[in-house]
Amino acid sequence: MHIMEGFLPPIWCAFWYIISIIVVIYGIYQIKKIANDIPESKALLAVSGAFMFILSSLKLPSVTGSCSHPTGNGLGAAIFGPAVTSVLATIVLLFQAILLAHGGLTTLGANIFSMGIVGPFIAWVVYKGLIKYNVSSTIAIFFAAFFGDLLTYVVTALQLSLAFPLPTFGQAFTNFLIIFAITQIPLAIAEGILTVIIWDRLKVYKPKLLDRLQLLSKKEEIEVDG
Repeated sequence: MHIMEGFLPPIWCAFWYIISIIVVIYGIYQIKKIANDIPESKALLAVSGAFMFILSSLKLPSVTGSCSHPTGNGLGAAIFGPAVTSVLATIVLLFQAILLAHGGLTTLGANIFSMGIVGPFIAWVVYKGLIKYNVSSTIAIFFAAFFGDLLTYVVTALQLSLAFPLPTFGQAFTNFLIIFAITQIPLAIAEGILTVIIWDRLKVYKPKLLDRLQLLSKKEEIEVDG
């Protein structure tokens, strides 16, 4: 998903930067608020960032100018929301661009928008929606990670199609989606399973913290409180 350095035209680099920076600034405010209100969540925030860094570093060749890999954005999005996850993604993408030549600085805004904003937003909506209807948080976190991963790549396909609408935008978008789907659907399933494993460990060792963050279904909340 990381669009490589220098691949996007300057106007699109600037466009994605402007949109992304607004969300990231709000995310910084949210992190400060959460850290003040629930100080014990700081370690979980660090774990979410590390999870995203490790998974999104495992890249496979895919669309020209980009790549395929797990995103790791569903965990942080479900726990802290998309704005906070955008800050984590910014840190992750910045380090990867500088240290691993994975992504780029000119395309940082575009990569933040896909992996740090839209993907996490969808993951957060899916997770909160399922929890609201009393679905087990384990099932909810799987689908959050799965759809957070896939929507990240839908947005990347959109970004590439807007920059290079050849022969038409619709055809380019379809082509990018098909190529991404070959590698990304299996990766999204694998990411969902791995996220479930991490989540179930958190439920065992940090149930009261998850409860305080309002991340459990009603049935699970009763079990923790009881």
